[in-house]
Amino acid sequence: AIVFILSNYFYVKYTIDREFYDKVRTIYKNIYNYKVSKIDLKHRIKSSKIGLDEINQEVSNWMDENDKQISNMIALEKYRKEYIGNVAHELKTPIFNIQGYVSTLLDGAMEDPHLTKKYLIRAEAGIDRLIAIVQDLDTITQLELDEVQLQITHFNIAQLIDEVIDSFELKALDRKVALVFHNLDPVMVEADKGRIRQVLVNLIENAIKYSKDENGEVRIKIFDMDDQYLVEISDKGIGIEEKDIERVFERFYRTDKARSREYGGTGLGLAIVKHIIEAHNQTINVRSTIGQGTVFGFTLKKHVE
Repeated sequence: AIVFILSNYFYVKYTIDREFYDKVRTIYKNIYNYKVSKIDLKHRIKSSKIGLDEINQEVSNWMDENDKQISNMIALEKYRKEYIGNVAHELKTPIFNIQGYVSTLLDGAMEDPHLTKKYLIRAEAGIDRLIAIVQDLDTITQLELDEVQLQITHFNIAQLIDEVIDSFELKALDRKVALVFHNLDPVMVEADKGRIRQVLVNLIENAIKYSKDENGEVRIKIFDMDDQYLVEISDKGIGIEEKDIERVFERFYRTDKARSREYGGTGLGLAIVKHIIEAHNQTINVRSTIGQGTVFGFTLKKHVE
């Protein structure tokens, strides 16, 4: 009788184990893509190292991971299409303008010296814009591929800010925008001076560009952050909507496309700025309020003697 009971017990146990194993085997094959062998899986089941709750959790995790991957792929594809469309539009505009000016000249406008000079100047501006877009695209590509070798030196960032401000003096006067920076003491940082100049030029030029038409103000401040300095460029301009904040550093992204193109630029400036700062292992951020203005801030490593 005992032998009969034991035989039945082991038979029932074997049947349950066999059925259980068969049902979860397919699930595990899908999850691990056959990386878990039958013996290992059977051993885990028999040794009670895995239960239905654990299997359910792993399947759930696997599904969540795949959902995230699919969502990321959809988002990347959307970004790719949008990016290609933006590149095409940015290149198309100056090309069509140049074509229009040349066609007009060929159709007889060249007989008028005044019109000839006027349209040639405009065509040259279109060519310059094309060159700027291509150069900026090349710069971003090099930064993304880590092909840009930073020339790290120590220099006075306050002096560099003064130099950049001086270069924008006429443009600021034309826009009736005051450039404010009060920092007489040297502020020594470790960075690529040429690249940081590029960052300052982009940020200050944008601040002037998007300031209110009259009585605007662009203010530059430096804050001591222990082993770093924080440089902030603020304006009292039109501001950026909250939904656009997280995308302002994307290539060609414009918060107000019609108005942004009216102000000019390649649409790549902020993307380049972000890449340059991140290449220094530093951070850049932005905060803004519609109708009140925008503040861009970036950190730089402090130079210690």
